[in-house]
Amino acid sequence: MSSYSINKVSPQGLLVAIGIVFGDIGTSPLYVLSAVMRGRELTETLILGTLSCIIWTLTLQTTIKYVIITLRADNKGEGGIFSLYALVHRFSGRWLIIPAVVGGSFLLADGLITPPISVSSAIEGLLIFDSKLDTVPIVIGILVALFVIQQFGTQLLGKLFGPVMLVWFTFIGIIGGLSLLGHLSILRAINPIYGFRLLTQYPGGFWLLGGIFLCTTGAEALYSDMGHCGRGNIRASWVYVKLTLLLSYAGQTAYLMQHLGQRVGDTSPFYSIVPASLTIFSIILATLATIIASQALISGAFTLVGEAMRLNFWPRQRVAYPSNERGQLYVPFVNWGLMFGCILIVLHFRESKNMEAAYGLAVTLTMIMSTLLINAYLRMKGTNVILTGLITALFLVVETTFLAANLVKVEEGGWISITLGMLLMGMMVFWYQGETITHELIQYDSLPDNLPVLKTLSNDLNVPKFATHLVYLTSADDYGQIEAETLFSILNRSPKRADIYWFIHLCVEDEPYGMRYKVDTLAAEDAYFVTFYLGFRIEPRLNFLFRQVVLDMVSDQEVTIETKYRSLNVHRIAGDFRFVLFKRFLSYDNELTTYQQVIMKGYLLLKRIALSTKEAYGLDTSNVVTEAVPLVLTPAKRLDMKRMPSHLNSPISES
Repeated sequence: MSSYSINKVSPQGLLVAIGIVFGDIGTSPLYVLSAVMRGRELTETLILGTLSCIIWTLTLQTTIKYVIITLRADNKGEGGIFSLYALVHRFSGRWLIIPAVVGGSFLLADGLITPPISVSSAIEGLLIFDSKLDTVPIVIGILVALFVIQQFGTQLLGKLFGPVMLVWFTFIGIIGGLSLLGHLSILRAINPIYGFRLLTQYPGGFWLLGGIFLCTTGAEALYSDMGHCGRGNIRASWVYVKLTLLLSYAGQTAYLMQHLGQRVGDTSPFYSIVPASLTIFSIILATLATIIASQALISGAFTLVGEAMRLNFWPRQRVAYPSNERGQLYVPFVNWGLMFGCILIVLHFRESKNMEAAYGLAVTLTMIMSTLLINAYLRMKGTNVILTGLITALFLVVETTFLAANLVKVEEGGWISITLGMLLMGMMVFWYQGETITHELIQYDSLPDNLPVLKTLSNDLNVPKFATHLVYLTSADDYGQIEAETLFSILNRSPKRADIYWFIHLCVEDEPYGMRYKVDTLAAEDAYFVTFYLGFRIEPRLNFLFRQVVLDMVSDQEVTIETKYRSLNVHRIAGDFRFVLFKRFLSYDNELTTYQQVIMKGYLLLKRIALSTKEAYGLDTSNVVTEAVPLVLTPAKRLDMKRMPSHLNSPISES
């Protein structure tokens, strides 16, 4: 996405941004004030202080941090915590992998809570008509349907997102504004002193920040969806979205101010300000809005895992592209895992009020990690050191305060999101470290020095031909070297004669959608080294990409692909292509440290759920050979083994 298009504002772009970006944060009015007020006696300090905190949280966290500052950090037009890491990690050292992995893990963990709490809070509006209604089957039915349709793509459904969300925001703004008209005095809550009084004068007021924080939980989506909607459209549409959100919160606050001295029950203040004649309409509209919010989060999870795979943070999974929409992908493993988890969450908590304790805690950790990455971005851009320090300190103070207030939720249900986040983080650490250790074990040899023996083998008719074209994937980033195990496979492990040897290297670039390649001719008609430079959001379909490269080379008369069998060559029959892949296993000849044992056991366990190399790189199974290669991390020491004397004094003579 060019700098022009990412900043461009258009009516269609604004509608798309409203439909995709603001679903999570836009459905927060359904449960935020209910989470803070439930079971408490209503006082002016509590009510106005809560509204004041909401106003300034949306201003500091959502508007200033994300809309104004973080949206500046685009990686070739793309956003999100992994895109940000890919943008800045080269300039700030390897330590940035920590906030990237922690932030990404807890962002995924929060995705397990968002669909259940959003849909439940909308469906529970039906309790106005029947307080004993069991909403659990309805919520589970909606969630299952939502996850099932993912495999078919949501391109058609996505066209409805913008109009529906526009109606939603307009509706909550008008209803809130009408409720506010008769009680404009509550607008004095704009003064942050009311928020300060809540935190310092109201009993336990500080811990209420855990509920107040829910008003900004969708802020991370603003950044993650920048590649789909553009920075300009997000910033422009946020002006309208924020206005309607504040009107909704203010309208609910006006309603609560009319009931000072009373206690708030289970009925949401949101539905309490809706006219009775519009209740059914509001429940239907809220349900649609929460489904859209859930859909946006699910799509975000697919994108996040896709980026993690490209950056080597996640085991390779099958990725499908169900539509022609740029960037839209479908990861079955993630989809069904999320669905199973969401169902368990609904069955465990049953009501949205019980889910509030588990919600938001993980996002605070993600926001803290994104602040650390933004600090690295500002330093990379040469922003004034003092200004960078002040910005970082401001957001760290705000976010750590919210984190501290959210810690009270751990025992009440927050442990679920924390546990899930830790498990996901463990997966990323095991996979990244395992891949790093495995890569460090690879030994390289000079490819140019071995070209003569490859050419000799290619022309040795005494060796049965293995393939016309023999292809190896290599981690070597230039033609000067090749894995020793590749040469061993060709020369020693049942020598493999071929007319032409191809070596392919895949380089994943920080640019999201880049597609380039380079061909180094090592020996004409004998050996070639092909390097692909693909963006981290491009599916590495090497079989398809390699075929295109070969056809381009044939067109340019750089290589001939016809078989050299005389009976077939006269008819210009193309030769066969065969790929040789390696499957690594942990050798018994190892003496590992405790750390290495833990990492490698976790890594090899994850490989069981990961795609094989041929599936991950889109290689046809009909022309792939896989060879087993032992991994030796720490060679075993020579054993103190003594040879026993033989009973025979001399060799047995042949009769």
